[in-house]
Amino acid sequence: MRDAAINLRALAEQRDLIDYAAQLLGKNRSDFMLEAACDKAQSVVLDQAFFGLDENKFKQFTAMLDAPPAPNPGLERLMAVKAPWRTAKA
Repeated sequence: MRDAAINLRALAEQRDLIDYAAQLLGKNRSDFMLEAACDKAQSVVLDQAFFGLDENKFKQFTAMLDAPPAPNPGLERLMAVKAPWRTAKA
């Protein structure tokens, strides 16, 4: 059972847009808004993730970043495909 209230004011047009989107998904306004807000909040939090490394692990990490990439035949095939918007005439 939800017991914490979240209140906000919106323009009628904003409310109507939210209601329409919620209806398209078969949700009520509260469920739609809570899900959308939580999705955005989680995205913001994950973008701010911090991880700490000791000196040895940091050296290993930077060595991996600085190392040349391993061969990737799939990527090589993809990069060899000519873009459809590029023609022999250009």
